[in-house]
Amino acid sequence: MNLLLGIDIGTTSVKAGIFNTAGKCLGVSYQDYQLNTPAVDQVEIDAEIYWNSLISAVGQVIQNKGVVVKEIIGIGVSSQGETLVSVDRSGVPLFPALVWLDKRAVAEAQELAAILGSTLYQHTGIPEVNPAWTACKIAWLKRNQPQVYKNVAKFLLVQDFIVHKLTGQFITEGSISCTTMLYDIVAHCWWPEALAAIGLDPERLAEISQPGDQAGLLIPQAAEILGLPAGIPVVLGGMDQAVGAIGAGNIVPEMVSETTGGALAIQVTLTRPDLDPTGQVPVYLHSVPDRYLFVPVCETGGMALQWFRDVFCAEETDQARKEGKPVYDQITKLAEDVSPGADGLIMLPHLVGAFSPEYNPEARGSFVGFSLYHRKPHFVRAVLEAVAFMLRRNLDLIRKSGMEIKQIRSTGGGAASLLWRQIKADVCQIPVVTLSNHDTALLGDAVLAAVSVGLYSSIGEAVQNMVSIADTVTPRSENIPVYEKAYQQYCQLNDVLDPYFRLINKPVKSGC
Repeated sequence: MNLLLGIDIGTTSVKAGIFNTAGKCLGVSYQDYQLNTPAVDQVEIDAEIYWNSLISAVGQVIQNKGVVVKEIIGIGVSSQGETLVSVDRSGVPLFPALVWLDKRAVAEAQELAAILGSTLYQHTGIPEVNPAWTACKIAWLKRNQPQVYKNVAKFLLVQDFIVHKLTGQFITEGSISCTTMLYDIVAHCWWPEALAAIGLDPERLAEISQPGDQAGLLIPQAAEILGLPAGIPVVLGGMDQAVGAIGAGNIVPEMVSETTGGALAIQVTLTRPDLDPTGQVPVYLHSVPDRYLFVPVCETGGMALQWFRDVFCAEETDQARKEGKPVYDQITKLAEDVSPGADGLIMLPHLVGAFSPEYNPEARGSFVGFSLYHRKPHFVRAVLEAVAFMLRRNLDLIRKSGMEIKQIRSTGGGAASLLWRQIKADVCQIPVVTLSNHDTALLGDAVLAAVSVGLYSSIGEAVQNMVSIADTVTPRSENIPVYEKAYQQYCQLNDVLDPYFRLINKPVKSGC
């Protein structure tokens, strides 16, 4: 039997999965880690935690029944985007990794926007400059940590960092690099104007390859640590959103998938990067050659439910632990008996700002419309509905480009909840499909690895054999009018509070 190992380094956990050539998952392992928030709008982590967590995750997954390590013939690697890892010539981190959620580079973002803003979208697919982009983080490091900046040999993304650990090579590709604000998605090279704006030598960035290419072979040092044979090809998967689209079977034009993990992201496959006349929808490079993606991203998706769990659901967490059941099953069950619309309770899920479709880093979460009648189950339902409303709002924007959306393929941890899938179907008024494998980034990594080592002749052939649909949830007609009204209220609330958030976070002037 030939086996494939997928590795995906997410915002708060590393995942490792073993798949056979039919796409059957023989085991998945998760290793969580905590992010550090040393100050407001600062989110960082010791980059070695990514590697140590990967070691644990791989060590656990290869212990699953049916896994024979000598049968693993390919490793696909993907990760979150934007997070900056600054390393020396040996790949040793010199500074905490600045996570994609980190917004400290406000001044640098404003300065780069003044230089690059007019041509940004046509070169990078990024609608607006904001502090999350890697280029802004590098500029911040140059200004605020000049000695560290001077000693950095390579500015990497998380995938690049892990690939170096596995192969010894400093190599990247367009799918993971397209949201750095340094990569030209049309010319497929580092964008000279952005490099010049920062004063950055391209030699300090990784070498550019293609998604699905082999970065190298697993080196003996890494193989021994991981408990794997040396010499296994290591394949570049790409950004989790792009490779996750492959794992969802989303590889042909105008197919739509969504991922509700920590963040909410929508993926729409495109053949060209210039299809949005509004210039508002982010365009990424797909992990499929010669394909692009619309990828509206909302920074708080499942993270809103995680926050609610951590702050308000100690009782449900303890009960789930005692019963050995998933805690989110316990929490979402609370909302099952609450009427659609949560009896007038509306949430804005912008816990770390709003990104798409309206960019407002000052936006914050809000619950509006609760009374003495409302209880915890109402708030749980409001969180689930808020993410569905955010999904609908972005789909409405995508429709302005002339696309007809007939179906959504739902992935990520949120896809495990039947209630949440039903709410999304009712709110968006289109069927929601789930896949046999919810961890589509891992499966996408396995698909690319399978093609790279010659098990399949193309991504299309591999997807046909490895990706399968589990079920379909259709909209309930009786819920559509209720949710249409609630959605309009959500949009109105968002529009009313948007200028309020911008106003209250302006610096206060002294004097009268």
